[in-house]
Amino acid sequence: MTTRTILHADLDAFFAAVEQRDRPELRGRPVIVGGGGPGDRGVVSTASYEARRFGVHSAMPLRTAGRLCPQGVFLPVDGRKYQAEGRRVMAILRRFTPQVQPVSIDEAFLDVTASRALFGDGEAIGRAIKAAVRDEVGLTVSVGVAATKLVAKVASDLRKPDGLVVVPPGEEAAFLAPLPIARLWGVGEKTAAALADYGVVTIGDLAALPPEVLARRLGKHGAALVDRARGIDPDPVATGEPAKSIGHEHTFDRDTADREAIERTLLGLADGVAGRLRSAGLRAGTVTLKLRDAGFATITRQATLAAPTDLTEPIFETSLALLRRELRGQRIRLVGVTASNLRDPEQLGLFDAAGDPRRRAAAEALDTIRRKYGSRAVTRARLVRAQVPEPFERDPSRAARLEGRGAGGDGREGQRDGGGAAAAGWDGGDSEPVTDVDEDPDNEA
Repeated sequence: MTTRTILHADLDAFFAAVEQRDRPELRGRPVIVGGGGPGDRGVVSTASYEARRFGVHSAMPLRTAGRLCPQGVFLPVDGRKYQAEGRRVMAILRRFTPQVQPVSIDEAFLDVTASRALFGDGEAIGRAIKAAVRDEVGLTVSVGVAATKLVAKVASDLRKPDGLVVVPPGEEAAFLAPLPIARLWGVGEKTAAALADYGVVTIGDLAALPPEVLARRLGKHGAALVDRARGIDPDPVATGEPAKSIGHEHTFDRDTADREAIERTLLGLADGVAGRLRSAGLRAGTVTLKLRDAGFATITRQATLAAPTDLTEPIFETSLALLRRELRGQRIRLVGVTASNLRDPEQLGLFDAAGDPRRRAAAEALDTIRRKYGSRAVTRARLVRAQVPEPFERDPSRAARLEGRGAGGDGREGQRDGGGAAAAGWDGGDSEPVTDVDEDPDNEA
């Protein structure tokens, strides 16, 4: 049986690195990319390595980052630019193999097993990728090479920035053994606390436990963790895995009880979700509303649509009905809309009603104008003065973020090394799209 060769390529501090590349005066300085300045609401999306020396990391509140690093340069997220650069890098990766699984805007798995005859072994391909990204895009990428996705991901994280770590086949368990248990997919704070009861500090400690011991404590998840600790990961590199949901969220600059402002924002979010559905050629059968109040209490409410749709009006009307049942004068911090239960139009049946043809024609005309002149070229009358921020730009037809089985989503909590704004539920003082393919949180090392 042929041994697989898997690479995990992860751009280093992606958003901040792009800004430092384009603005030479920022090189060597602590750069913090997020929703605004150090006094603003929102969180850090990416921090340069200079900023990380002060303790700044992704998902940290901007105000905390400002206290830790007052000399930092705070920049807003430039989604259009980062998306373009991410696509350039993904195009380079696809030169080496069609088996590329994007995990987020700045990282991907590659199965180069069938490419070795043409490009050399995994290390040679890793070096070639690093050189191409550096020479053509002006960025550095860390690469892990292994026989499994799990080990390749861990390897790419070890020597950032600009690292290349190769784990020879058969040495996976030995490579993982001395590493802290937090490095392993599937180990968050709660799981780590449970493992501590068994004296588990390193991945090797976990590998030495009988699977049935953890199965009794953690169920099937426990037995799977032991396999992972031993480097066992049969998960293939998945290409073209469809999204399970498409959503946008918005964090208000100030907590608000203004019902009209909240409803206008909801309309803008629903419009963005519908546009992404049409761009991806999908329709949604379920709408979910997310609300977070000033006390950070978060609720989600879900409703099934009468018919699957990719139009703004049904998504907005459904989410608005959910909203009105929950608003009781409380001050709202965040509102979000997610469309799920996705399907292709071909799946809907021969006699499926496509909705009001005039409404659909208008939506398609809006899409055409926005593609040509930009997403703000035309908007709804109710949104003219609403100042709903533009969603972080992303190609909705591609898997912007693949979690769970396909990308090692594992329930860990922490901070990713790259552009963390791609994560679901990102609370960055702006409107942020969320594309899920599983329900597990990000694996962030």
